[in-house]
Amino acid sequence: MADDNSRPRRWTRRRVILAAAAIAAATAVAALRKRDHGGRHDAYFLRLSDALRAAGIARPVLVVDRARLRANIAALNRTLAGSRLATRIVVKSLPARRLLEEVATGVGSDRFMVFNGPMLLETLRWRPDAELLLGKPLGAAEVRSVCGALAALDLPGRGPQWLVDSAERIRQYDAIARAHGRVLRVSAEIDVGLHRGGFADATELAAALDLIKASPNLAFSGLMGYDPHVPKSPSPERAYDAVVRRYTESVAVVRERMGADTAALTFNTAGSPTYALHARDRIASEVAVGSAFVKPLDFDLSTLSHHVPAAFIATPVLKAQDRTQIPGLESLGGVMTFLDANAERAFFIHGGHWLAQPESPPGLEFNPIFGRSSNQEMLNGSRSVELHADDYVFFRPTQSEAVLLQFGDLLVYEDGRITDRWPTFPISA
Repeated sequence: MADDNSRPRRWTRRRVILAAAAIAAATAVAALRKRDHGGRHDAYFLRLSDALRAAGIARPVLVVDRARLRANIAALNRTLAGSRLATRIVVKSLPARRLLEEVATGVGSDRFMVFNGPMLLETLRWRPDAELLLGKPLGAAEVRSVCGALAALDLPGRGPQWLVDSAERIRQYDAIARAHGRVLRVSAEIDVGLHRGGFADATELAAALDLIKASPNLAFSGLMGYDPHVPKSPSPERAYDAVVRRYTESVAVVRERMGADTAALTFNTAGSPTYALHARDRIASEVAVGSAFVKPLDFDLSTLSHHVPAAFIATPVLKAQDRTQIPGLESLGGVMTFLDANAERAFFIHGGHWLAQPESPPGLEFNPIFGRSSNQEMLNGSRSVELHADDYVFFRPTQSEAVLLQFGDLLVYEDGRITDRWPTFPISA
């Protein structure tokens, strides 16, 4: 008689369910596993690494690619060609004199936007005849302090265009102007859809203009409407149209209250994310642009697809380890590597915890369990990542403001070499 074990097994309902569950579990685990994203530096970052090594760079630095910077300047000039829009350069996004000079020369502008007292004074010391517009309303104490410093410097020019966003702010600036015995130019911030403050409608703006007009200590200089929300809106086209309608309405109020001749007034709009949209604008007189010239990561937008990244953080690898070990969880190393091939190796870099993301070599990622560090940041990577101690890791800043002030002199990369160092402005918030 044949052994029972030789008989074909019947697939019972229970066996089918268990098999399906096993397949589902295996599929789920496979889906959870992250494939290997690692690799080596491409030709661009290999050349940049060679340039840094030749220059003896052994600490974290911020590198500006001059050719790419000039390509972005050319991209803006092409975009605005044929429009009537001037370019106002945003100082906080490019906080170094030589960097600002490069951009100002390239776009042919002496207009700058500043956001605090120290950068306002630093810009005027550098270019006493610069035409300045505040990008945000400053508190009365800071305005009072800056006005005192300006009086001591006795600079040429009409002084900056201060930004006002409320009736109370207008009254404060009026009192400051009266105390200093000078006339302050003031521009009105209008809310064009960002909802971060400013005059919200025609009625509010008209009342503000009446206050300014009634003061012998204030001179109305224009409008500022910032619209970075547009490309991130559910319908960017509708959002842009709403900005133009709101701005057009505001200009009509200005003409009604202050006179029909607006040729001498500043009608500032846009920002790096939206300047290209305004190339067809017939209301504004200028666009404010800063970050687009170096294109940090947060500016990877369809409206800036014609710009290229031009600023990178470079830092040496201090320690390269073949496996990742988390303190107290060493036994889980194999599990973590199984689920994510990119968690296998650990690299400890010089510095870290910047507003930036790893750019090269590919496949590097932060370890959420180990945590962040400003001293020796841990980065994980697979065995495909070709990095050794003293090699460079490159990060792309998520923004340029603040980040460019963290590394001392900016290093200028050009023609395969580090060719210059551009001192940054003193650190300020």
